[in-house]
Amino acid sequence: MDNALAVLLIILLFIVIIIILSTIKIVPQAHAYVIERLGTYNGTWSVGLHMKAPIIDKVARKVTLKEQVVDFAPQPVITKDNVTMRIDTVVFFAITDPKLFCYGVENPIMAIENLTATTLRNIIGDLELDQTLTSRETINTRMRATLDEATDPWGIKINRVELKNIIPPAAIQDAMEKQMKAERERREQILRAEGEKKSAILIAEGQKESLILAAQAEKESKILKAEATKEATIKEAEGQAQAILAVQQANADGIKALNEAAPTNQVLTIKSLEAFAKAADGKATKIIIPSEIQGVAGLVSSITEVAKNAKE
Repeated sequence: MDNALAVLLIILLFIVIIIILSTIKIVPQAHAYVIERLGTYNGTWSVGLHMKAPIIDKVARKVTLKEQVVDFAPQPVITKDNVTMRIDTVVFFAITDPKLFCYGVENPIMAIENLTATTLRNIIGDLELDQTLTSRETINTRMRATLDEATDPWGIKINRVELKNIIPPAAIQDAMEKQMKAERERREQILRAEGEKKSAILIAEGQKESLILAAQAEKESKILKAEATKEATIKEAEGQAQAILAVQQANADGIKALNEAAPTNQVLTIKSLEAFAKAADGKATKIIIPSEIQGVAGLVSSITEVAKNAKE
């Protein structure tokens, strides 16, 4: 009997320990536990050590507070100009209120997906194809604002919405590729034309500068030639002037010497004849000699003839 009682006490103690341990809960970082008591919301446990009442309290839901990413499948949408395309979206969200997240909507992720699809159709329906392809940032901003407002009652904060892929029909893709190819060819032709234009301008400028330099060189050459001719003329004139001065000085010295020597009339007459001979210089065919020196001239001629004969 005592043994049975001891075993029963041990079992009861073991059960009590298990129950106590089951009431102790540790909430990890970036998580929250929603607690219900007898089926009614009782509170939200944050990070740390907590203890619940046994049997009557239970953890209704464990909620992660970290930012989550959901990639939704492509959704068919129709643009304003009646082009059907497929767009898949990526939604970044975080749970801000675990209570609202648990009791606000039955399936929050499915609700966000459906809300994203309807919002995307509404926005794309107001845009044409070209606007849709070039207005991703605008579409992302409008979707984020709409989804964030709609998910507030669910305790969800929409941080970002991104259009992952925009898939137009095959015919539209072919037309877009052809348009892109034509645009690239047009840009290539423009670049080639601009390059040829710049090359022609550079060649013309080079020829212009070459002509200017040639003209400047020719001008400088003419100036140098003119200066050289000027210098030569000046030196020639100076030489002639010096020669004339030397001749005049020699004549003056000769006259001075004659004056100092007191020449006779016969000597003066002979000098006059020599002057006539120099004046003729072998070119005159006829020389007129004054009558007063003709006699002397004959005498000089006879003397010259005798001197020649004596030499022979």
